[in-house]
This record gives sequence, structure tokens and C-alpha cells, in this order.
Amino acid sequence: MARSGEVRLGSERVRVGPWRGSDQVGLITPMGGAAAASEAIVQKACRTLVAGGYIEMLTGALAADERRGFIDAGFELRDELVLLAHDLAAIPEAPPASIRRGRRGDRARALAVDGRAFPPFWRLDTEGFDEAVAATPVARFRVATVGREVVGYAVTGRAGHHGYLQRLAVDPDRTGRGLGRALVADALNWLRHRQCTLAVVNTQVGNDRAVTLYEGMGFRRQPSGLVVLGRQLDARQPAG
Repeated sequence: MARSGEVRLGSERVRVGPWRGSDQVGLITPMGGAAAASEAIVQKACRTLVAGGYIEMLTGALAADERRGFIDAGFELRDELVLLAHDLAAIPEAPPASIRRGRRGDRARALAVDGRAFPPFWRLDTEGFDEAVAATPVARFRVATVGREVVGYAVTGRAGHHGYLQRLAVDPDRTGRGLGRALVADALNWLRHRQCTLAVVNTQVGNDRAVTLYEGMGFRRQPSGLVVLGRQLDARQPAG
């Protein structure tokens, strides 16, 4: 399966595709606004991925009420994420920075920054970037620049009155200069100006630098975090 697509079962829908461009690891992600995935549609999605040659399945980041169908289908914990939320009532000022709308030609450099900012498991490829942009009905791609060089970027999404900081990355050689704070403030101000009342972001457990950044910008850690679940499959055997 070269591209992402939808799997449907009655009124249920999930997205499936490759994980970070892999030809062996597939991704199953609940559709935004859809009901929590049942075991039946998860099994159908697994069969679809097995038919495409995948031998391992991973989920997107799941909240507590989104996990049951995957667990019942044999998925187990692979990673944990910290979930933080911002009520958008007050947004701290950030150091001045050169931030502009991201263009298609900026994506390659943004992904190069992403590859330097994240460990291999969490790095985005082109399709992962497109998934982040497509995850919400409205999305915004912004870049931070020094001269003509892209040194950071953010993808922010909006669905109704909720906002999502889908991705934030700053070149490790440029950290400590306020670029992350500037990109976060830019995203939060955009969401507030569009009548959003809540913004959320997640990051890996143990990424203390990111958590410190977000908490310093007014985000508050939520008691229930997110998880990534996974399941190993033999392509010679049917799923479910």
C-alpha cells in the first residue's frame, strides 16, 4: 500500500497507510470526529494492511476513550505521550522572530529540521507531514527563518472550537533563541482569533525540553495522557 486511505465498516471509519514511509509497518488512525473504533473495524483495517504486505501495525496517538477496540484486537502499549491543554485566555509574549506562511517549497527543509529534532521513531516523512496537515478540517503551516534558511516550523489545525498544535520542530543548532516560543505564540494567537476556546498538544514522555516550553507558554498537563499501541502480524496469517 503506497498511499493512505480509508477503511469503512458501516458508519465507522479509520485511516490506514504506511508508518513514516515504511513498507512493513502500517498505521491505523481513528478519523477525526468519528466514533471510537470498534474491534471489528480494527480487525478489518489490519486485514487490509496485511494484504498490502505489512507485518506490524501501529496506531496514532490515542486518548483513553479511543483504545478499547485496539486492545480487544490484540494491540499492546508501544509508547506514551504527555497531553497538554491551553484555554487560550492569556497567551504569553514571545521573543521577536521571522515567521511566515510555509510554502510547498519549504517542506523539504522543514522535514530536514524535523529529522534533526526528533528521534527516528517520531520523525516525519513527506506522507507523515501530509497526514498532520490533513488531520483537521483547517490547517496552517508556518516556518521560522533566519535569513533565507528555514530553521523551524509548526503545523496547527482547527476543528470547530478546538485547536491542535500538530507539529513543532526547531533545528537543534538554533535552540535557546526563542524560536519555539515564537512559533507556539503564533499558533495560539491564530487559534484564538478564530474563536477556538481550547488548544492541545502532545509530546513524548521524557521530552522535558518540550514540556517546559509548553508549560511556559501556558499549557497545563492533563491527567490522562495519550498512547501509541502496536501489534505484530504475520503476513501469511489473516488478522482477526
